[in-house]
Amino acid sequence: MKVMVIGGGAAGFFGAIACARSNAAAQVLLLEKSNKLLAKVRISGGGRCNVTHQCFVPSILAQHYPRGARQLKEAFKSFGAAETVDWFAQRGVPLKAEADGRMFPVTDNSETIVNCLLQEARKAGIQVRTGAGVTRVEPVTKADHTEFILHLSTGERIMADKALVSTGGNPKDTGYDWLRALGHAVKAPVPSLFTFNVPGSPLLDLQGVSVPKAKVQVAGQKLAYEGPLLITHWGYSGPAVLKLSAWGARLFHDLGYTFTALISWVPDYTEETLREQLQHYRQAHPKKVVSTNTLFGLPQRLWKSLTQLAEIPAELRWADLPARNTNKLVEALLRMPVDVKGKTTFKEEFVTCGGIDLAQINMRTMESRLQPGLYFAGEVLDIDGITGGFNFQAAWTTGYLAGTSMAAATIGNVAGNKNAL
Repeated sequence: MKVMVIGGGAAGFFGAIACARSNAAAQVLLLEKSNKLLAKVRISGGGRCNVTHQCFVPSILAQHYPRGARQLKEAFKSFGAAETVDWFAQRGVPLKAEADGRMFPVTDNSETIVNCLLQEARKAGIQVRTGAGVTRVEPVTKADHTEFILHLSTGERIMADKALVSTGGNPKDTGYDWLRALGHAVKAPVPSLFTFNVPGSPLLDLQGVSVPKAKVQVAGQKLAYEGPLLITHWGYSGPAVLKLSAWGARLFHDLGYTFTALISWVPDYTEETLREQLQHYRQAHPKKVVSTNTLFGLPQRLWKSLTQLAEIPAELRWADLPARNTNKLVEALLRMPVDVKGKTTFKEEFVTCGGIDLAQINMRTMESRLQPGLYFAGEVLDIDGITGGFNFQAAWTTGYLAGTSMAAATIGNVAGNKNAL
């Protein structure tokens, strides 16, 4: 049996390895259009590779995916974060969890993950070719099955009994035309996981200042997210913004990335409890200067800037704080408005919202419902997670399911096939 894997990223390698290890008779060839293998793995997490997340309950793990949550819930029961940790540990690559749940190799070096996958591919006898892009997949119907002719950018044609498409997300809608030609519907791609450009931000001179917990909400919408927030020289970043951008990827696209965001620097407070706390402090420390006595654990520079937004004079004491300025301070702390004028996407963070419609995929096997023998894995699907190792986990999971399914003599034999571990 000849199996072709199209795409040399995380999902492609994992699928190829799972297939080859599950069926020693399978001849697996992995094709990568560029000259670099596992490129995204190398640069992810600042070169450390955020392999997965320390979330071992499938139903909870699935909640971190703006697109694909329902379908992944069952898939994670076959191969989730716990199985990922075990898979790498059995190959001499232990992972560690950080305080926020992200998991990295103990070496803190993405090359550890890259080398592990390359070595496993070699051990499994997988052939790997670079500079071999696939431009078209042509189904050929036989008496009792379908084969595929892969048309390569080199002009070659290769016959495959089964094929796995793991080409990753594509920012251009036309990049999916070769898959539409096979009858597949594609959810239009738009960026996910990006930062907010706020050229008129009053806090631009505070670049590098961060808070461990803030709430960012889209004005006029219920869409909001809490988490660490970083002030940058172009606007705002950090997990609170990146994760919000994932959940609101299509909304922000429709808005042209121009909207008003409201930042709460004290998300644990309501307006009532915040006013009570300010009044309590005023009564306890009437002679202290407002702008130089930081409250709520905020960075000193941030607190000073917020008091300036509230038009509080630099030397004003709490006892002399007018109600008008108190109201402005409450607004600055709870609902500071910022006018977002665009986005910034970093290559190592880039994730696409969109891809092959999951309704056309058997999520137990990752086989196309339209083209038997054709499988999909990774970001080419309409699946994407928030930042924190979730996108790689989706790649490992879908790659594993596709690989074991392709290797099986019949589809019904693949559920729970742990031989690929």
